Amino acid sequence: MREPVIIEAVRTAIGKKNGALREVRPDALYAHVLNILLERSGISPEKVEDVVTGCVTQAFEQGANLGRLGTLISNLPQSVPATTLDRMCGSGQQAIHFAAQAVAAGDMKYVVGGGAENMTRVPMFASLGGGFEKLNPDLRAKYEMIHQGESAERLAAKYGLCRQELDEYSFESHRRAAQAGHEGRFKREIAPIQGLTKEGRPFTLDYDEGVRLDATLDKMRSLPPAFRPDGVVTAGNSSQISDGAAAVLIADRETAEADGLRPRARFRARVVVAGDPTLQLWEVIPATKKALERAGLSMSDLDAIEINEAFASVVLSWARELKPEMSKVNPNGGAIAHGHPLGATGAILITKLLHHLEATGGQFGLQAMCIGHGMATATIIERI
Repeated sequence: MREPVIIEAVRTAIGKKNGALREVRPDALYAHVLNILLERSGISPEKVEDVVTGCVTQAFEQGANLGRLGTLISNLPQSVPATTLDRMCGSGQQAIHFAAQAVAAGDMKYVVGGGAENMTRVPMFASLGGGFEKLNPDLRAKYEMIHQGESAERLAAKYGLCRQELDEYSFESHRRAAQAGHEGRFKREIAPIQGLTKEGRPFTLDYDEGVRLDATLDKMRSLPPAFRPDGVVTAGNSSQISDGAAAVLIADRETAEADGLRPRARFRARVVVAGDPTLQLWEVIPATKKALERAGLSMSDLDAIEINEAFASVVLSWARELKPEMSKVNPNGGAIAHGHPLGATGAILITKLLHHLEATGGQFGLQAMCIGHGMATATIIERI
């Protein structure tokens, strides 16, 4: 079996809803990161054998195989094929898994795994043609299919998480992200892109637009509950609606080294799990356990963890079960601060994780993501 390794990983700065990237089509976002990936990796474009792309809302500008459209716009030759997948919030991470699996199987030597989503231009649920009422009545009779926000409330209740805990965690996410941005920690991973100011003037977006430099706990506490009148989940302790893209170059290690490219990380585990579609955000816990078991590691072996902050209750309930050292969890802030452009986030978090391990000299990193309908993905990488 071939050994798949990560050669390069880049992401756009993440734009907030109706923000700097509001006029950038999602296929153009994706083409941009593909071009920067080629440039920074130094690979000859014709050597790329496939582009696997995560995108959740595959409608309108994100329909018709977004991955292929972005590839055609990019500097990759037209001979490079591409496909687009939807594993909901885990789509970008799953794209990387599929790319690595193709290399491990010996089918390909160089594959890109990535994702793109412009939630400003293509709203959530557009591909469903409405809300949950559009789901199959037989499915709804068998399972209680609820909004993820309600699942986040139930998760908070299950673990006895109070509003103060959720708000304090969320404030810390903004604080960490703001500090990381101020110290320039994201410069190596971000592919700057032209955006527009509120007034419509062009400028270069090279920072995550949703991070609140002026975030305070008082502001967090003032926000009303979003899903229940007496609930604990608010817009402030949930992920932001966002726009962004990311791409990761996966290669066969032997081939890459022969071609003069430097492998930067290898995969120790790639897993996906599924369970209760109602309490749908809980599955990051078994996914993490399965990934650690497969890698032969424990939580104490991990140097950094990126667990998607879909909601603060997801991270804190996961932490109650796994008992990590919290300084290692989302060390540069997470989606509560920088946003969650659905199909792109998995690739964005792998990119963040790789660059953080390199910057800090860490060896092992975990990425985990809760997914709608009761699934979760997890990846463990080892820095080379």
